[in-house]
Amino acid sequence: MNPTKGLVAIYKMQGCGNDFVFIDNREYNVPVSHMSEWAQKICRRAFGVGADGLVFLENSDEPALDYRWHFYNADGSRAEMCGNASRCAAKLAVEIGLAGPVHTFGTDAGPIRAEFCDDGEIKVELTPPQGLELNKPITLKDGDDEIHFVNTGVPHAVYVAEDASALNVKELGALVRYHDVFAPAGTNANFMSIIDRENVHLRTYERGVEDETFACGTGAVAGVVVANALGLTGTDVRVKSSGGEILSISIEGNSVFLKGKALVIYSGNAVLESLGLTLD
Repeated sequence: MNPTKGLVAIYKMQGCGNDFVFIDNREYNVPVSHMSEWAQKICRRAFGVGADGLVFLENSDEPALDYRWHFYNADGSRAEMCGNASRCAAKLAVEIGLAGPVHTFGTDAGPIRAEFCDDGEIKVELTPPQGLELNKPITLKDGDDEIHFVNTGVPHAVYVAEDASALNVKELGALVRYHDVFAPAGTNANFMSIIDRENVHLRTYERGVEDETFACGTGAVAGVVVANALGLTGTDVRVKSSGGEILSISIEGNSVFLKGKALVIYSGNAVLESLGLTLD
C-alpha cells in the first residue's frame, strides 16, 4: 500500500457528546457519489473510527459562503443539517484556515452563520424554524397521545414528559421516528421535561443514528421552540442533554441561536485499506 495514497487525514470532534469525523475535502476531492459509503465505514464503531456522523468540508463557489459541508449520518444517509456538527465545523474551519472567526457556510438546509464567543464556545444561527405543529394527535405504546413537531433544519418531533429521564428513549424514539404520521421521511424524536422557564432536560433519538445520542443541537432548538410556543419557557433557555452538558438556545424574532462547546478530540490518519475504502 502506498503510505501517502492509502492515508486520509481526519479530525475527530465532539459537541456536547455528539461525535463526528471531519475530512478536509479540499485535499482529497472525495466525490459525493462515494461519501455515503465512506460515512458507513468510517463511522462504524469498533470496526471504523466510530462517530455519529461524517462531515466533508470544501470550498464553495457561492460568494456569500466561506465554505460548504456535506453531512452524512452514521448509516450513510445524508442529512440537511446538524446543530452540534455545525459548531464543530465552525471551530475546525477556523483552525485549518478555511474561514475567519465570524463566517457563513453552506448546508443542505441553507446558510449557517457562525461565530467564536469570548468564552470559547461557538454560536451558530440556524435556519428559521419551519412547519410548527402543536398538539398533534399520535398513538404511541400506551394509547392515544399528543406530540409536537417543527423543522429546525431537519424534522423534529417533541414529546413533553413529566420526567424524561424515566423514559425508554430507544424504544419510544423508534416508535416516533418510524410512525405513520411522519412518513415517509421519518423524524428525529425528542423527549423533554420542563425544569423551569429557563431550563429544560431533553433526550433525543436521532434519525440516521437510530439510537439515543448524548445531545442533539437541532433537537435542543426544536424543544425550546415548542416549549416557548406552548408558553412553558421564555426565549433564552438552557438545555441539559443526555450527556449532562448544557446547550444555550436563544429565540430572537424569527432567528434561533445555538451556543455550546465544540472540541477537537484528536487528529490523525485513517488507513483506507483497513476500512475497505480507496481514493481511486
